[in-house]
Amino acid sequence: MRLPPVKNWSQQLSWSPAELAYPGSEEAIVQLVQRAAESGRKVRAIGSGHSFTPLVPTDDVLVSLDRYQGLVSVKRETLRATVRGGTKLHTLGELLFAEGMAMENMGDIDAQSIAGTISTGTHGTGVEFGTISTQVVGLRFVNGKGEVVSCSPEDKPELFRCMQVSLGALGIITEVTLQCVPAYRLALENRKEPLEAVLADLENRKQHNRNFEFYWMPYTGTAWTKSSNAVSGEQPDQDNWLNKASEYLLENVAFKVLCDLAHAVPAMNKPVARISAASVPTLRKVYHSHRVYATKRMVRFMEMEYNVPAEAYADVFQEIRRRVNTGGFNVHFPIENRWVKADQIPLSPAYGRDSAYIACHVYHKKPFRPYLEALEAIFRAHGGRPHWGKWNSLKAADVAELYPEFPVFLRHREQHDPDGVFRTPYLEKLLGA
Repeated sequence: MRLPPVKNWSQQLSWSPAELAYPGSEEAIVQLVQRAAESGRKVRAIGSGHSFTPLVPTDDVLVSLDRYQGLVSVKRETLRATVRGGTKLHTLGELLFAEGMAMENMGDIDAQSIAGTISTGTHGTGVEFGTISTQVVGLRFVNGKGEVVSCSPEDKPELFRCMQVSLGALGIITEVTLQCVPAYRLALENRKEPLEAVLADLENRKQHNRNFEFYWMPYTGTAWTKSSNAVSGEQPDQDNWLNKASEYLLENVAFKVLCDLAHAVPAMNKPVARISAASVPTLRKVYHSHRVYATKRMVRFMEMEYNVPAEAYADVFQEIRRRVNTGGFNVHFPIENRWVKADQIPLSPAYGRDSAYIACHVYHKKPFRPYLEALEAIFRAHGGRPHWGKWNSLKAADVAELYPEFPVFLRHREQHDPDGVFRTPYLEKLLGA
């Protein structure tokens, strides 16, 4: 007997697991995995359902860590915090803030669990910062044999690197130890600017802002720039209901109305893109870091995001721009551009190279494949690697070509999940049988 269907955030994926478990302790997770291994069942863990790829869907045992959240320990002298794997980023930000600490950098969505965040290589922006996985200094997980395993840069360092971005293929992460920094405030500046001016000044923007990104509005010459820098002398702005209501109404309610209009009347896609460009707000706000990074995303969409070498960015972006403007696609969502520092994590898209990330979105009610496939071809031609939680068409042979240490990861996969407890048809397509 199947349970009612489970859907991911974008509503594009739906599946019916045979069992949905909510373990509240590490021991309960161990017992669950051991039972599955003994009976030949499959197990997959779900965070917040924010992956656009079928990393999570299973017709067997689905494990949610929603009841396994919170701080485990804090070491203020070293600014290290250990948290349970199911802890949501928005909760984590507040927990760390109460301890006078913060994450060094974050992405623009804070609904995910910390385990899901690092398992897919999620990132923010800033040329001095790596993916969120690079903030991890210790991990504890339950492998496919039901064993509890700990690793760090000093203890089992190769395994640790594989676990930093693991796609859930080696085990269920129960604890994550983060290297934090003292709590800080950010001044965020949003501006509507000419795209050509932003591109001409791009290196300066990247190098002289702590965090910099921009959105390009398709069919227009407009960029929405977002720059954040740490401030020490300014008090945080008032976080009142009017500010929240304005953000909610402008970026969610009004935008959803425009999305539905463009869906119902395809000829309205270009006008909607131009309306969105004209509506970019100019603002400056100062607040605690964890409340600045994230924005509310209530309009659902399908997303693909690719990492390309930083030095290839200019060529890739111009190709993307030409393809979008001339392709006749019924899209209007802005295209996001961010930058991330290189790392040495085997399955990280930023492995071995300073990187640019380009994210493309399609309203969730629209067909998305023609658009994403056309842009994916451009990314792939420049050595692009996908964000693992975002749509892509990679197969195991592609992964082997793109990731030099893929054999290292597979060796640890065989060691920690020899009976394939965490394997699914999608993971077999991606990583091999």
